[in-house]
Amino acid sequence: MLDSTVAMLKFLFTFFIILAQETSVNISSPQAGETVRGQVEIIGDMDVPNFLSAELDFSYAFPNGNGSNPAETWFSIQTFPQPVVGPAIVVWDTTSVTDGDYTLRLRVNLQDGSFQDALVSGLKIRNESPLPAEIISTQTPVPSFIGTLPPLTLTSLPATAAKTYPSQTPLPANPASVTIASIYSTFSRGALIVLAAFIFFSLVLRLRKN
Repeated sequence: MLDSTVAMLKFLFTFFIILAQETSVNISSPQAGETVRGQVEIIGDMDVPNFLSAELDFSYAFPNGNGSNPAETWFSIQTFPQPVVGPAIVVWDTTSVTDGDYTLRLRVNLQDGSFQDALVSGLKIRNESPLPAEIISTQTPVPSFIGTLPPLTLTSLPATAAKTYPSQTPLPANPASVTIASIYSTFSRGALIVLAAFIFFSLVLRLRKN
């Protein structure tokens, strides 16, 4: 009789443990210490008995090692008036948050005034940081559309024949033109005539006086 009672108590104890595990508040993804960026699916469970409301919050990570928030400063991501049944509770847009280390908290408020929390500590948001080398190496390289250009061939133009102009025909000498030599010759003849006339009149005057 005692053995059957002990076996029954063990069965009930195991049943309540399994039931409590199945109905506990938890976040299965992302996990503690994980690096995330962009749109992040928060996967977990909030469907517990005596559910009143739930809220998903985040805070700056504190270096105390247990993920707690001594200042109790939390920033709301989403509130839930009804439990969300499904793998993804919500999609968190981490681009609106400055890069850093954070703690994620899912709190379910119960009808008796108590609450249950699930914490993910050391969550690393890295939207502005470069991707790790192993992620970059697996990305498909972008094909290059810049090819080798063919050599440029220059085509010489045919030489243009030089234009020729007719040579100028020399004009005949102008008969009315006066040269320097002719001027000197005329002046000399005039001077001789004047001199001869002067001598002639001088002889005539002397003869009359005699």
